[in-house]
Amino acid sequence: MSTVRTATPSTARAINDRLALNLLLEQGPLTATELRELTGLSRPTVSDLLDRLQRGGLVALAGERGEARRGPNARLYALVTSRAHIAAIDVRSVGVSIVIADLAGHTLATAEIPAGPEAGHGAEGLAGRTVSTLLDTARRAGVDQLHTVAVGIPGLVDPATGRLDNTGGLPGWHTELIAALRELPGTGLILENEVNLACITEHRTGAARDRDTFVLLWLGHGTGAGVMLDGRLRRGASGGTGEIGFLPVPGTDRLPNASDCDGGFHALVGSSAVCALARALGLPADAAGDAAAAEAVVHAAVAAGPAGAPFLDAFAGRVAVGAAAICVVLDPGCVVLGGEVGRAGGAELAGRVARKLAELSPLRTEVRVGAVGGGGVLGGAVLLACDAARRDLFGGP
Repeated sequence: MSTVRTATPSTARAINDRLALNLLLEQGPLTATELRELTGLSRPTVSDLLDRLQRGGLVALAGERGEARRGPNARLYALVTSRAHIAAIDVRSVGVSIVIADLAGHTLATAEIPAGPEAGHGAEGLAGRTVSTLLDTARRAGVDQLHTVAVGIPGLVDPATGRLDNTGGLPGWHTELIAALRELPGTGLILENEVNLACITEHRTGAARDRDTFVLLWLGHGTGAGVMLDGRLRRGASGGTGEIGFLPVPGTDRLPNASDCDGGFHALVGSSAVCALARALGLPADAAGDAAAAEAVVHAAVAAGPAGAPFLDAFAGRVAVGAAAICVVLDPGCVVLGGEVGRAGGAELAGRVARKLAELSPLRTEVRVGAVGGGGVLGGAVLLACDAARRDLFGGP
């Protein structure tokens, strides 16, 4: 005999409050009538929840709206976006980028902290400078307390513990920074792999807004992937989902090993490999072989028209090898080319990858160009931090 469970009054109130708050977040200020129409709730229920949310400091009057009828204007109710503030941090080897935002994700202030010899100082003390800059930037925006800080960082983040696995040889100041951020009083900390954050941004606001299942193939200095299945980011047992630089593929001179991906897919499509391929085909390429150099090579090949076709064909063939391995395992239906190099190729590269992929895999797979650029990591960190703050304030999973 099955048991039918009904929501308790307190549970029903929490569900209704969360529904109204999410509508105010998504659509902006609304009247009580509009809330009734959008939620399907009764007049007394909407009146009660608005009173409750105002007393809780989450909703406030935001003016009036004139109606096309006789009688008083309708009151507008808005989410109090200053109820909580968050920070997003993008940690790179060359420095740190910071964003301070309100509960709706609106940017209030930003800061950049360069590192390295070209910036006039090295990594020494960078963790402390980052925390000081974070707090100073927040104060400059009128924020005394940060609810949550989300950090995008290279490497593996254990999904069970939220801890950074620094066995991959990340700079020591990365670990120091995370430890310092954990000491901030009253502030939650979220760590996430940088490619995963870019994947979240592509899903929410970028090239994959209409898809709940896709793979972001990140092509830059390094190589990685973000995997979104059924609307959920997949991290794996140890946070290693998407570490496709280690994928064994044909075309390399050796196999990768546990501590070196140079014999894997990375050896075909990493920035150094892109520049080497260009030189082999008679195109100029900076010997530094960093992401900026590889991006410039791909941009130039696209702009060169027919003269750049041999390079683009060869590079697309390499990208398709790794994409095919992903597709026959996950069948995502869509691959988004992101990172500096992936986006530089634009539609010319994406079309070539799609055609080659169709030859290698029996599964129909669309290939798209990533829509979020260098801000994709920060954008994803803002989204994650706001999600955490809203769960705390709005309730729910």
